[in-house]
Amino acid sequence: MQSDKTTLLGEVASYYSEKLALHGDTPRGVDWNGEQGQSLRFEQLCKIIDSTQAFSVCDLGCGYGALVDYLKSTARTFNYLGVDVSQEMVASANQRYSGCTETRFICASSPDSVSDYSVASGIFNVRLGRSDEEWLAYLEDTLDTLDRSSRLGFSFNCLTSYSDEEKKRPDLYYADPCLIFDLCKRRYSRQVALLHDYGLYEFTILVRKTG
Repeated sequence: MQSDKTTLLGEVASYYSEKLALHGDTPRGVDWNGEQGQSLRFEQLCKIIDSTQAFSVCDLGCGYGALVDYLKSTARTFNYLGVDVSQEMVASANQRYSGCTETRFICASSPDSVSDYSVASGIFNVRLGRSDEEWLAYLEDTLDTLDRSSRLGFSFNCLTSYSDEEKKRPDLYYADPCLIFDLCKRRYSRQVALLHDYGLYEFTILVRKTG
């Protein structure tokens, strides 16, 4: 299983490194359509965060670190850890935020420390040639990682199985929001929210570990 996961992550790293090479440190460089959608996703994901006090956050699959800009724009006090399997992405992020003392980036498949919150945006979308079963196993394993590395809660998004059938792509993974919600309720917390009302063909799940 571990060797297969290593191969899978290598495929993902190559895919996103190629996107970065083509489009630079822009939303298209991490395979999003544009800044508006990216910002809307960040808004949903960050609903897990209590911004009334300083916090630490891990961004799993951070890309070039665009979430940092969103957090700065909301005037929050935070410490940020960005984690990505693509060395090129991490290099771009380190260059982009070289003077930002509250940020740290590492090339890895999991965090090297525990944060108050963890978020994951878009990392479950591109399955390349993997089957539904293989990709769901990877998704569940990654959710375990998010849970272990978060003190107060974590959030993530997925493309939705409710997407229009004629617009679905075979290289993308469309998750069943009800199945993923049930998984999170049973495995991680009684306090789980499913957000499926913000105008994109996806959903966001918030898992609160307090309350």
